Amino acid sequence: MENYGRILVSGIAVGSIGRLLLLRVDYRQYPSFPRGYVTHLVLGIIAAALGAIAVPALAEKEYTAVTFLALAAQQFREIRSMERDSLDRVDGTELVPRGSDYIEDIAKTFEARNYIAMVTALTVSLTVYLSGNIISGLLAGTMVFLSILLSLKGEKIGDIAHVIKAEISFDGPLLMVDGVVLMNIGLPKVRQKYLTRALAVRIIPRDDNARATLGNIGQRQALAHNAAIQLGIRKDVDEPEFTPIARRNTESGDIVLAIFAMEPDIECLVEAIKQTPVLESSKRKPLDSPAGRKAAD
Repeated sequence: MENYGRILVSGIAVGSIGRLLLLRVDYRQYPSFPRGYVTHLVLGIIAAALGAIAVPALAEKEYTAVTFLALAAQQFREIRSMERDSLDRVDGTELVPRGSDYIEDIAKTFEARNYIAMVTALTVSLTVYLSGNIISGLLAGTMVFLSILLSLKGEKIGDIAHVIKAEISFDGPLLMVDGVVLMNIGLPKVRQKYLTRALAVRIIPRDDNARATLGNIGQRQALAHNAAIQLGIRKDVDEPEFTPIARRNTESGDIVLAIFAMEPDIECLVEAIKQTPVLESSKRKPLDSPAGRKAAD
């Protein structure tokens, strides 16, 4: 085989850098640092190498080598399963669990990022091979990386709904937010804590698509988890009365949520809810169907 060194090196380098740029730890603390970083960075380098080597293999008519791309796809699906199983195991230790839908969304994201590294490296190596110019390959790889990244950018709750402050009240022992019953609170001292220190919001969907999406139980669990992680939660194990719950107003489709936060700042709670991702598994689009559009009229 001829010397394809610069093709391979440029493809692997740009693909690996792209995967590195996608590695970031936020309030969810996942992937953890440094073990999670090492795992995902190494897998990203492998993905970039597989993408970069495809072009020289085809140029030399080594068609069997391309089958490694199919093998890589299978391995990345295994990575998705690994991430799902790992998060499932630790979810039981959370005071407010993520929920299975949120976990599946995270697992899909990590699988997709390896494909991004592979496609970026493949683009760079192909461009360098055809043009003979490394700069052209770097520019093409950067454009592909950014275009894929933008196309995969998901919606946030703030994109599909309005989030406003809501009022907490009690009807006897029943905890209510804007007239929607959340749970039964038996102890008077706990009811007093909710009235004086808890926060509540109402999430108003912008259209019927958003109403159906917010009705998903997994999406509502993600809302409660994100709020508890970012503002803190005043509860310990075996204290279900302090667990944040998101309930649906069956008349309007609005979602209400009350939380006994460690940091009782309503503006921060509204922002945390707005920045919660819309889970892929929860997305519903009834307005895309003839019956849904007709019913909404």
